[in-house]
Amino acid sequence: MPTALIAEDEELLAAHLRQELKALWPELDVVAMAAHGEEAVSLALRHRPEVCFFDIRMPGMTGLEAAAQLADDWDTDGEDGAGGDSPFPLLVFVTAYDQFALQAFDRAAVDYVLKPVQRERLAQTVSRLKAALAQRQQPPAALESAIEQLRGLLGVGTPGAAVGATAAAPSGAGGTAGALRHLQVGVGEAIVLVPVDDVVYLEAADKYVRVMTAEQEYLVRISLRELLPQLDPDRFWQVHRGHIVHVDAIERVQRDDTGKLTLRLRRRPEKLAVSRMYGYLFRAM
Repeated sequence: MPTALIAEDEELLAAHLRQELKALWPELDVVAMAAHGEEAVSLALRHRPEVCFFDIRMPGMTGLEAAAQLADDWDTDGEDGAGGDSPFPLLVFVTAYDQFALQAFDRAAVDYVLKPVQRERLAQTVSRLKAALAQRQQPPAALESAIEQLRGLLGVGTPGAAVGATAAAPSGAGGTAGALRHLQVGVGEAIVLVPVDDVVYLEAADKYVRVMTAEQEYLVRISLRELLPQLDPDRFWQVHRGHIVHVDAIERVQRDDTGKLTLRLRRRPEKLAVSRMYGYLFRAM
């Protein structure tokens, strides 16, 4: 019996989708319902569904971000104790995006259904899912295929590309190509100008960004997503949903037995995990 998870923050829409799936695909067992992205990731790791329906716009993580986090946490070797021989689930995004945005889904070969969900369109998705399940790839290949698709949807493919980011005009002093040269940080009654050259890495901290230099730590009131487009993409790489690192501050990249990457830094003791989504950045010459 195939299994599925539905992640949708609007209860009525989630119930409607579940009802329509039951009518079109009676054998499908919806094993979990999630109301936001973080819950979707947690429940998917617990239940290992074969199909995930992710609403694009959810509180906290978007559907795309939740899918990327799930891909990063999915353990094909079974070390998480949740059945590592399970292939990565097939992804279907539920979206109200316009036709221009939907072209990205077509190119990435990821299926989608538009809100409000129409039975005729959902029937096409069900047919595609049944065919795909009949030709499932082995776990590592299925995961890598999903990651490549998600990279296309998230605009991840070059250093400095942000998950879900849109272009933003630099708000600080301009450097080459308009990139920020300083971060203005409020410290008590003063404003400290921190040269970006001194930054080792940046870390998401709720509605703030934690700025880490070799000797200091600062908080700036901006999101990581807003800050990334203002930085020089050749010098600052996003390596995880919550981390941007200054490339010159990387001493080495360690790969463990499962293929996961960890960064060792030159001027900080912390080690930074590299998301599977950004592993392509580090390839030996």
